Amino acid sequence: MGDNSIMEKPVVLVTGFGPFAMHQVNASWVAVQELQRIGLGDDVDVSLVALEIPVEYSTVMERVPALWKQFNPQLVVHVGVSGIAKELTLEQGAHNDGYDKPDIRGLLPPDQCCVNGCHHYISSRIDMTSVCEAVNSSECGVHAVVSNDPGRYLCDFIYYTSLNVNEMRTAFIHVPPLDRPYSARQMAEGIRLAVREMLKQMKLVHSKH
Repeated sequence: MGDNSIMEKPVVLVTGFGPFAMHQVNASWVAVQELQRIGLGDDVDVSLVALEIPVEYSTVMERVPALWKQFNPQLVVHVGVSGIAKELTLEQGAHNDGYDKPDIRGLLPPDQCCVNGCHHYISSRIDMTSVCEAVNSSECGVHAVVSNDPGRYLCDFIYYTSLNVNEMRTAFIHVPPLDRPYSARQMAEGIRLAVREMLKQMKLVHSKH
């Protein structure tokens, strides 16, 4: 059936990152794989597509716009790991410039910029404060916070790349390293709740109220 079966339903595309630096097992990809395993819930009529992205600027620049064209997703959620995070961190926006940290190939993006000639900062139209409240009011045991600074590395870079395609349908979530303090299952449960709230904002999941 191939991609045709995927395209019959709205697509939710969720990405995690591959290894880099001290994160030889990247918690973001582990959590995304676990999310794919547990799913978004039987009442969510979408196709969940999970992909691992290398920590490389050039790959993000080439592959992410191509994924938007391939899947025409209703929602894209990029997930990355933060060594300083202790909660699920919902990023509200991303930066276009200031990318002076080399990727795993030792390379920087051209002009240390994501998209030449575009805005310095783009905010997602998804209300991360509401998403945060939904996670924190649940009983999943995971705490969420909202941030406005994804860190000017690949997490920030991939987020801006997708926001530049469609700021209405793009989100980014930082997770802590595995078991500091959350297990892969706990992080996946938190991400699932966050994604469900995002889909409610888009009217793709109906509120039970």
